[in-house]
This record gives sequence, C-alpha cells and structure tokens, in this order.
Amino acid sequence: MNPFLLSALCIFCFMSFMFVIALIKKDNSIVDIGWGIGFIVVALVTFFYFGYERRSQRLVTFLTIVWGTRLAVYILIRNWGKPEDFRYAQWRKDWGKNVVVRSFFQVFMLQGCIMFINTLPIVIVNSAPRIVYPHLKGLYVAASIIGLIGFLFEAIGDWQMYMFKTDRHKHGIMNKGLWKYTRHPNYFGEAVQWWAMFMLAIPSGLWYVSLIAPVTITFMLLRVSGVTLLEKKYEGNDAYSLYKRNTSSFIPWFPKHTTV
Repeated sequence: MNPFLLSALCIFCFMSFMFVIALIKKDNSIVDIGWGIGFIVVALVTFFYFGYERRSQRLVTFLTIVWGTRLAVYILIRNWGKPEDFRYAQWRKDWGKNVVVRSFFQVFMLQGCIMFINTLPIVIVNSAPRIVYPHLKGLYVAASIIGLIGFLFEAIGDWQMYMFKTDRHKHGIMNKGLWKYTRHPNYFGEAVQWWAMFMLAIPSGLWYVSLIAPVTITFMLLRVSGVTLLEKKYEGNDAYSLYKRNTSSFIPWFPKHTTV
C-alpha cells in the first residue's frame, strides 16, 4: 500500500473514533489529548507495516512515541475534571444546531489533515526501502540533540506553567523559568522538535516533502492556533502587556527591563 494513503486512512479512522468519544462526552477538548496519540498510531502502523527496522526507523518511531505520550498525558492531567476548553466552548456556542457536523469537519477532520502533513517525515523514514543519502547519516546525531533540546523546552515549559496554575498563592503573570526568556517555551520546543524530525528524514529522500511538516507546524504555532490565539485571551491585561514588552515572543532571548 502507498505509505501516504496508509497514513491518511489511519488518521481518518483514529480521528473519527475521537469524534465519537467527543460526542458522548460533549467535549471537543478530547481532540487535544488525541493529538499526540494520533502521531504514535501513524508511527507504529507504518513502522510495522513496512518492517525494514533500520536504526533510523526505530529512532524516529521511538522519538514519536516519547513525544506523543508525554503530550497526551500532560493534556489529560491538565484537563482532568475541567469543562471544555474555552476555544471549543466558544465554537460550540457559535455553531449552534450545526455543532455536530462542523465539529467533525472543522475540529477533527481539519486537525486530521494537519496531522497528516506533520507526520510526513515519520512516514517517509518508516516507508523508505533504503537510505538515499548515506553520506548524510551524521544528521541523525545532530537531529537527535536538537530534538532533545526542543523536547526539554516543551516538557519543562508545560510543567512550569502547570505548577504555576496549580499554586494557590500565585499572582500576576507566569514569567519565571523558561517563561522568563520566551512567552511560549512549549510552542518553541514543539517547533524545534519537528524541525529535528525533518532533519532525521533527509537521508531517506523526499526531503522536499518532509519540509512541509515543520514549515506547517511552525506557521500554525505562530499564526493560527498557538501564539496568536492564546495571546488574544490576554488582550487588555496590563500585567501581560508589560510581560509582552519585556519577553521574546517565540525564540528564547534575554528579557528586557521595561517598566512603563
């Protein structure tokens, strides 16, 4: 079977399954928990279906499992016992009687399409019958190191924010730890990880197809569902406005010291 078709079928079935769960729970936030799991499904299916079991394929599959598991568990813990995320709740209100159909296509299938694009490096590595550019195998080490840095930024950033939000004595805006150097260390870390995944895919060929994945996810994080959408939530907040002036939006950098 064509590896891209196999990936698409896996994602369609998985996201349809998540949609049914969301209907039962009346909570479209479930799609956020399923996001990381969907990548794991694609990685495992393509790995075992094509079965070449090279080191690069084991590496890519392993990294996907680690990334997806951590993300799914974190979101599950973060959302446990809470109402539907404010974004999905607002859409549910706006969509009215069309909420079921629009949720299927505009939440689950749309995210499924994005997932398909972002899994391209994984599918290419796991389905490639041979290494096309063996002289570039050194990228495996470099990409693994870069990917680890991204993973740590995302994992530590999420943990620091979770601890801040669960602190009964918290006040103001979270601007400690990694959040002192970037307003979105978790988003930065995720983008870095997928650029590393692209690097891992280069020796397997079709690098120009794999490139679509990190470009897409970086754009989504910066302009669509990540930085832009989240910061709209804090418009008019004076403390956040000061934090925004002092702190890099995405790429970590030393803070400024503006007070006015």
